[in-house]
Amino acid sequence: MAEPIVLGIESTCDETAAAVVQGRTLLSNVVASSMEEHARYGGVIPELASRAHAEAFIPVVSQALAQAHLDLSDLDALAVSAGPGLSGCLAVGVSGAKALAYAAHKPLYGINHVIGHVAVTQLQFGSFPSNTLALIVSGGHTSLLRINDIARSIDLVGTTLDDAAGECFDKIARLLGFPYPGGPFIDRHAKRGNPHAIRVPQGLTQGRSAVQHPYDFSFSGVKTAVARWLEEENGQGRTIPVDDVCASLADSVASVLARKAIKGCQNYDSSTLIVGGGFSANSQLRAKLTEYGQKEGIEVRIPRIDLCTDNGAMVAMLGVNLVQAGCKPSSDDFPIDSSMSMTTVVMD
Repeated sequence: MAEPIVLGIESTCDETAAAVVQGRTLLSNVVASSMEEHARYGGVIPELASRAHAEAFIPVVSQALAQAHLDLSDLDALAVSAGPGLSGCLAVGVSGAKALAYAAHKPLYGINHVIGHVAVTQLQFGSFPSNTLALIVSGGHTSLLRINDIARSIDLVGTTLDDAAGECFDKIARLLGFPYPGGPFIDRHAKRGNPHAIRVPQGLTQGRSAVQHPYDFSFSGVKTAVARWLEEENGQGRTIPVDDVCASLADSVASVLARKAIKGCQNYDSSTLIVGGGFSANSQLRAKLTEYGQKEGIEVRIPRIDLCTDNGAMVAMLGVNLVQAGCKPSSDDFPIDSSMSMTTVVMD
């Protein structure tokens, strides 16, 4: 069959996004963010995010189709993030996508937003080799996945037991007085600091916990340790070495993520590691993964920055995979699932 053309729609958190993909070619990619509106509150406010999605939905979708020089009748299918994410935000995107699909008489796939972060790398690196592992790192998710078949079969190898990497960064950033989102500020300051200045623990890497959870992640202890250190220093009236704090935190988190991901590749005999999610834009993590991968002979595929954060391209790319695999579209009344399992690729 000819390369399918799919419109992807994303609205899981604070980005309203739409993109059109044909085969492995990105025809358009439009993102409207409500981040600035949330920044003054120090985090995403679900009600504000939902309202922003409702206001941006039609303009964003219209612009994505216009940039691709297409209209709804030219599409082979639509895909929309059905979870995981904020319920109200998901509801806006899914209801809008259902209306478009119904009006245009086109099939619709309600997809797993996290698996979309894996699929989007195909736009830059091409198809997946067999037996590929994927490390997904974002504000709310840190997961290690085995990609047997991107359209049909995903195995969960490891996951976050408490705070995800992005959550840990945001919480420490708040204590350091950085605005929301704090990740980019920690990244910037870490480049100027000493990564060995402060002893930061590395969760689930020592003793019994490392044996019981070889591929799981825990960043709650990291957050607590750094928070207590800052509290003690402030209590003694000492000047906080912000660059060193950021560098030590970033090095600890990046080391754990890279070490466990590469170890997973070795254990599962995988020569390729896919990396995705907003936190994969972190420069310390990108450098550490590249270093460990080169040392162990594992190809690490990290997408360019604009494909790391939430976008419609990742939704459309997963949709293309589902169409090409001959997967059945989602039912007309498929629900949203704010806590969708990592092993669910598409809603029935």
